[in-house]
Amino acid sequence: MFKTLKNDVDVVLEQDPAARNRLEVMINYSGVHAVWSHRINHWLWNKKLFFLARFFSQISRFITGIEIHPGAKIGQRLFIDHGMGVVIGETCEIGNDVTIFQGVTLGGTGKEKGKRHPTLEDHVLVATGAKVLGSMRIGRNSRIGAGSVVLKEVPPNSTVVGIPGRIVVQDGVKVQNDLDHINLPDPVSDKFRALEQDLIRVKKELKELKNVQKEKEVKY
Repeated sequence: MFKTLKNDVDVVLEQDPAARNRLEVMINYSGVHAVWSHRINHWLWNKKLFFLARFFSQISRFITGIEIHPGAKIGQRLFIDHGMGVVIGETCEIGNDVTIFQGVTLGGTGKEKGKRHPTLEDHVLVATGAKVLGSMRIGRNSRIGAGSVVLKEVPPNSTVVGIPGRIVVQDGVKVQNDLDHINLPDPVSDKFRALEQDLIRVKKELKELKNVQKEKEVKY
């Protein structure tokens, strides 16, 4: 237990350049408080003390701004950075060394029963404001870009951006679990640039055709 608690603190020191020492992290980091509270609440949930587990999880939500259902399964070294607005559903499963930023929702898509929330494998990063909805698996070493909405499975070693989420990096190349989650490819922007180039080409060809037509009219 103490090793788990120590890991929850150490991962913040590793990931957050603003964190200076363990005491500061233990006292001032709401993400750590939310994870520690969840570990207690999850123990109560497994003991079938459902009311107490939900009651204490709501207190934690009020204090930290992070809502983690006590039924969710969380691995080692989960880092919730600036966690206000994070929601983690009941049947979520989160692996080791996962990073989640503020405004992230790991939720369901309706009122279905059973496994209805996503599974995040090891070394996954979910960036600010992303929504991962439904019972699907996000493969290890994958990154979900800021503001993306993911509705289907993501294979390992992938980067996903956009609404709905599109895989823009894969091919078996490991995606590093770093904090540079804003410099990601934008497939929508790339498509607009391609259309713009096509439009320029069409305008040029049309202008050339008009010039040829004028030359023919002058000859006649």
